[in-house]
Amino acid sequence: MDIFTISYYIPGTLAANHVLEFVAPFDCQLIHAQAHQSNDGSATLKIGTSSDDDAYLAESAIGDSNVPAEWDRDNFVGTQFPHIADGTVVVLTLDYDGASGTAAQNAQILLTFCQG
Repeated sequence: MDIFTISYYIPGTLAANHVLEFVAPFDCQLIHAQAHQSNDGSATLKIGTSSDDDAYLAESAIGDSNVPAEWDRDNFVGTQFPHIADGTVVVLTLDYDGASGTAAQNAQILLTFCQG
């Protein structure tokens, strides 16, 4: 089983939401995700596709004070590892302050996939 990761780091105090996108290079499955911010912020994350932005992970609070929140099969939509077809546009939506809470600082996201 070939495993690969994709990571994002957004430095500083966030002042707006961020939408991060990439194209799946081949058929794969999302097997783990984690995210955090360096402060005690209110940021949330959802993971999906260009046609359904929370198809894989419904909006969830990310970890704070440098302690990552983690998501796996039990947390993904349908409590299964999402299968992502080759060419799918995967979309991560980071709401920098959740429901108008404290803005995130130094946000980090790490996704782990297996091929197939």
